[in-house]
Amino acid sequence: MSTPAPTAPAPAEGAKAEEIFERAAERAGAQDLEYAGAVTPEEAWRLYAAKAAKLIDVRTRPEWEFVGHVPGVPLIEWRSYGAERPNAEFVQELEKVAARDEPVLFLCRSGVRSHHAADLAARAGYRRAYNVLEGFEGDLDPERHRGLAGGWRHAGLPWTQT
Repeated sequence: MSTPAPTAPAPAEGAKAEEIFERAAERAGAQDLEYAGAVTPEEAWRLYAAKAAKLIDVRTRPEWEFVGHVPGVPLIEWRSYGAERPNAEFVQELEKVAARDEPVLFLCRSGVRSHHAADLAARAGYRRAYNVLEGFEGDLDPERHRGLAGGWRHAGLPWTQT
């Protein structure tokens, strides 16, 4: 299953990308984040589509396969399914797909694991590490379901399911 791309916001170019990064930095200051900032799913899409930033999915492989994922985005599991600890090779795997000086956006289910991934990346020298707020599925709604209260899919952004 895929969502059609026509509903997706246009890519961010030039000054628009810088405006997004500025808003992300303002959020970092307001939230006292140790990394460069936080972006909304729509902002992440605009940056990724314009090739102004790399997007990295940090969910588990089962989430990526069965819940869906953004086409063309690499998966680097923050914590493998069933694992008690975060992926000890996370930074090494990240180094294979993103340079330390380029903007990197981390996406998980709800924005929690991606927060930790952005924090670790920043501590490892990635000065432009960002968390994608709301994640791929968003927060739980009152009935404890995801996908209806924010997130990448709820925003109508491109995704696919294997």
